[in-house]
Amino acid sequence: MKSVMDTLSTISVTHGYARCSTNEEKQDIDRQTRELKKQGADRIWLEFEHGDAASKEQQALMLDTANPGDTIITLEVSRLARSTKQLCEIIDVIRDKHLRLIITGSIIMDCRDGCPDPMTEAFLQIAGVFSQLELSMIRARVKSGMANAKAKGKRIGRPPVSADNVPASFLRYYPRYQDGKISLTELSRLAQVSRPTAYRYISALKN
Repeated sequence: MKSVMDTLSTISVTHGYARCSTNEEKQDIDRQTRELKKQGADRIWLEFEHGDAASKEQQALMLDTANPGDTIITLEVSRLARSTKQLCEIIDVIRDKHLRLIITGSIIMDCRDGCPDPMTEAFLQIAGVFSQLELSMIRARVKSGMANAKAKGKRIGRPPVSADNVPASFLRYYPRYQDGKISLTELSRLAQVSRPTAYRYISALKN
């Protein structure tokens, strides 16, 4: 007679998680998708959100959908989270739901049979610390660059959004959102933009 874990292994799903900060990095998320498929991902979740965002909708749906025995694959720790607090919360979910987490080419945390190896968990947390540190350094450089550009009289920030420069990929699905046929989240996914960008486009079209 098969054990519970043997049964789970025959019906388990491998979830691939790809994330980039904005739709402007579509080339990068396409690369992630290709790599995840090569690693055997059955279903790929695409997220257009900043790494340290308080909420990542697709990630939350993935973790909620995953069943005991399933595997989650991502290419880098930073794709999951840029915050050690958020990473620890994800580790708790992986442990509690008896999942396996694979960071391609570096870390495998297998909780399908119980608790993970303490050294593996610690190593994953350390990787999260470096990911958060890297983000802090990037932001410091950007802030310094913006201050320098402002001192030279250059324009800072994104160009203003108007109805004239809303992309066609967004306009294609916007009527369905207006008619209540799709949610803002679905509109963002279909148009391949982040939710904040979708808000800006909607505001521009309404005004």
